[in-house]
Amino acid sequence: MKKWSLLALLLAMIFVIAACGSDEAEEDATSDDGSSKAEKYTVGIDTTYPPFEFEVDGEYTGIDIDLITAIAENQGFEIEFSPMDFGGIIPALQADQLDVAIAGMSITDERKAVVDFSDPYFDAGLSLVVAADNEEINSLEDLEGKTVAVKSGTTGAQFARDNEAEYGYTVAQFEDSPSMFQEVSNGNAAVLLEDYPVIAYAIAESGLDLKTAGERLTGDQYGIAVLKGENAEVLKQINAGLQELRDSGEYDKILAKYIAE
Repeated sequence: MKKWSLLALLLAMIFVIAACGSDEAEEDATSDDGSSKAEKYTVGIDTTYPPFEFEVDGEYTGIDIDLITAIAENQGFEIEFSPMDFGGIIPALQADQLDVAIAGMSITDERKAVVDFSDPYFDAGLSLVVAADNEEINSLEDLEGKTVAVKSGTTGAQFARDNEAEYGYTVAQFEDSPSMFQEVSNGNAAVLLEDYPVIAYAIAESGLDLKTAGERLTGDQYGIAVLKGENAEVLKQINAGLQELRDSGEYDKILAKYIAE
């Protein structure tokens, strides 16, 4: 009889412990008001890249910021921005410091080896950029013996390195766009390579004494990135949200806010 009593007591204790564990798990999964907690993702950005990402009065703004915020709201997850140099974004994904990256990142085969991209969200393309009074440079053939400024980690930097020997120029790398722009404005570099919408916005908004030269060199597309083979669910949500924003017209409104037609 004592054995049965002891067994009943043990079973009762197990049920109590299990119930407590269930309550704790349920509490972890809900907020203080009883509603379900949304997934939260850390998003890597580069805030020196207007009109896609920049900072005004301590607030992040731009096409990328508005777009990923709208996607998160549409799909019911939360985001936390983590600003950093562009060249450090993919390493941060690899180090599990970021869940997502949106930074005017061109979709390339090299990057696709380490990250998975969303559906393209913007058509860009590299342009040559020179001082406003420069009439000598209109193509890559005009760059022999010249210095070409690029931003580290970008497709512009990769393009410059890939074509350096063929066209006989020297590459100078910088960590941010303003430093690169200043190098050409000061005459220390003859030309820079930058995505067309970025430099067009910078010239129009900041009054830079620069201009684009010749035809666009590439036809890049931007994508939102996650570490390859990881976060498949959030990538699915991003694509779904992006499509819904396009269908509703919200995507066009975000672009029109920063880029005049």
